[in-house]
Amino acid sequence: MQILVVEDDNRISNFLVKGLEECGYLVTLCKDAEEVLKTYANIDWDIIILDIMLAGMDGMQLLQILRYKKNYSPILMLSALNSVQDKVSALDYGADDYLTKPFHFDELLSRIKALTRRRKYLHELPETELRFGNLQINVEQYKVSVNGEEVELSPREYKLLNYLVENRNRTVGRVQILNAVWGITFDNHTNVVDVYISYLRNKIEKNGDKYIHTVKGVGYMFKTEG
Repeated sequence: MQILVVEDDNRISNFLVKGLEECGYLVTLCKDAEEVLKTYANIDWDIIILDIMLAGMDGMQLLQILRYKKNYSPILMLSALNSVQDKVSALDYGADDYLTKPFHFDELLSRIKALTRRRKYLHELPETELRFGNLQINVEQYKVSVNGEEVELSPREYKLLNYLVENRNRTVGRVQILNAVWGITFDNHTNVVDVYISYLRNKIEKNGDKYIHTVKGVGYMFKTEG
């Protein structure tokens, strides 16, 4: 299993590399975002551990560029910034998890294993292409098409659609969606779920197609006729 660590603090980077290698992981260390973009941006990593407070281009900018370049390796953000808004911003930009410093190494390992299990499940899906009426989802390439035309989804929109599809024909509540898609484990009264549902509907529901159904007072259900 190959892990890219992007961290410019020598003490922390040495700690991460040594600990991960002792656990059997193959680790590549980068000290800045420019090196990542020059050498490693097109590699499909099992996990990228990315510090936010990097010298030069920060980790949040690097995250956005990697996702723009369609690098969908699981990304775990590390940061001393611990506000809800910091976490939400990182997740909105395409991060898969967020761990605040200081952290326990055992927790880091658990989060790595959780991201690995999630990715393994996606790669083991028996179908690489899912079709629902005029909607087509290519699971391996993270592509979505409607009526044969590719639809550009942000990483967060794709993650939301994927979660709804995985739970198709079942009602999922807003808190469940917040937890699965944004990593928020409590109801903070945000309307971000409804906003992103609206984004998705505008992009995938065309020519009278209806996939995402509102379950009043509860949440949403992905369902197609037939």
